[in-house]
Amino acid sequence: MALTARFREALVYASQLHAEQTRKQVQAPGAITVPYVAHLLAVTAIVLEHGGDEDEAIAALLHDAVEDQGGEVTRRRIQGLFGDRVVAIINGCTDADACPKPAWEERKQHHVASVCTADESVRLVTAADKLHNARSVLADYLQFGESSWVRFRGGREGTLWYYRAMVDALRQAPAPRLERLIRELDQVVSELERATAAASV
Repeated sequence: MALTARFREALVYASQLHAEQTRKQVQAPGAITVPYVAHLLAVTAIVLEHGGDEDEAIAALLHDAVEDQGGEVTRRRIQGLFGDRVVAIINGCTDADACPKPAWEERKQHHVASVCTADESVRLVTAADKLHNARSVLADYLQFGESSWVRFRGGREGTLWYYRAMVDALRQAPAPRLERLIRELDQVVSELERATAAASV
C-alpha cells in the first residue's frame, strides 16, 4: 500500500497540534523528556506493520488530537481535512473529550467497555496505542522502579488493571490481523505484571 499526500498532510498536522506536548515523564535522575510526537509516530508504525490502511494510519497519527488538543473544534477540523471514517476511528479511541475530564476510573471503565464492541479499525489503533504505552511503562519500571508510577492517575494498581482489562476487551471480538498485535500486548502486560509482582516479594 502506498501512502498518499493525505498521510503526509496528517503527519504535518499532528506534529503541529502536539508541538508543545511531551510524554508523561518519570521524575527521577536520568529520565528524559520525550516529544509527544514520538508516541504518535510509534503508534502509526505499529498500525501500518499490522496491515493498517491509510485512514487507519491517519487516525493513529491523530488519535489523541481531540482529547488533548482542542476537543470539538479539532474534531471538526479533522473531519474536514480527512473525512468521516478517520473521525469515527478517533472517536472510538478517545476516552474523554469533555473539560474537565470525568474521574480517571470512570473514563477507563467506559473506554474498556466500548472496546469490546468497537469496529476492527478502532480496535487496531487502540491496541497499537496500548502496546506502545505498555512498552514505555515497562521500560520505565525496569529502569526507575516504583517511582515510575507516580505520574499515572491510576497509580500502579489502576494502571495494571487498565492494561489487563484492555487485553481482555480486545480479545472479545477477534480478527485475524489483530491476533499478533493483541498477543504482543498481552506479552508486554504479562511481563510488567511479573516484574511488579517480583518487586513486591
